[in-house]
Amino acid sequence: MDDVRPYLARIAYAGSMVPNATTLRGLHRAHMMTVPFENLDIARGREIVCDEERFLQKIVEQRRGGFCYEMNGAFAALLRGLGFKVTLFSARVPRADGSPGPEFDHLTLRVDLESPWLADVGFGDSFLEPLRLELGTEQAQDGGSFRIVEEGGSLHVERVDADGGWKREYSFSLTPRQLGDFAAMCHYHQTSPESPFTHKSICSRATPDGRITLAERKLIITRNGHRSEAALTDAEYERTLRQEFGIWL
Repeated sequence: MDDVRPYLARIAYAGSMVPNATTLRGLHRAHMMTVPFENLDIARGREIVCDEERFLQKIVEQRRGGFCYEMNGAFAALLRGLGFKVTLFSARVPRADGSPGPEFDHLTLRVDLESPWLADVGFGDSFLEPLRLELGTEQAQDGGSFRIVEEGGSLHVERVDADGGWKREYSFSLTPRQLGDFAAMCHYHQTSPESPFTHKSICSRATPDGRITLAERKLIITRNGHRSEAALTDAEYERTLRQEFGIWL
C-alpha cells in the first residue's frame, strides 16, 4: 500500500504513524469506531472477491464496511503500509452446538512488535483494541475482558459473558496463511444457506459508549450496558444507514 493517507482519513486517525503498540491500539480502535461490520452486498447479490485491492476500494474509496475477509484483509494492508509486520491466520468460529466451524471460517491477524499481538477489526462486537498474544492473561478493555487460552492443539479467544463465565469467540492456529487461502470460504459465506451471512443483513459499529447495529429492519443501540431496540420502516432504515454509517445503497 503506497499511500496510507486516504485510509487514515477514512478511519479519522490523526495519531502517530510509528509502528509500535500505541499506534496499533489507536488504529485498531479508530477502525472499530468508523468502519462498520456489514454484509449488505450479500443480500443484494454483489459478489465479494478475495482481493486486497477490491477490499481497499470498497472500504476506503466507497466508504463502506465489510465482513472479516474484507475488514482484516484491508487492515493488514494498512498496517503493512505503515511498516508493521503482519501475518494472516485462519480461525474457526464455534457452531451452535459448540463444535468448531470449518478452517478459514474467519480471518484474523498477528502483528509482531517487541511481542506478538492479535488484531481483529472484522469480528463485529469484539475487542476494541488488539490483544497481547500471550496465554491465560485476562485482558480488560472497554466493552469487556478477553483472554487467549490453549486447548486441544489450538489457541482460543474467549470473552467474559454476562454471567461471569468465559465464552469462546473463535479458535485459531499459528500457521501463516495467504489471502487467497480464504477465497473458497469467502464464497461459501456469500452463497451457502448454512452460512449466517445469507440469513439476514447486518450493519454494526462500535461507539464510544457501546454499539449501534442495524439487524434487518431493527435498530439496536447499546449505551453503557443498556440496550434498546426499535423497528424501522424502509425509509427509516435507509436514513439510519446514511446518518449513522455513511452508507448509501
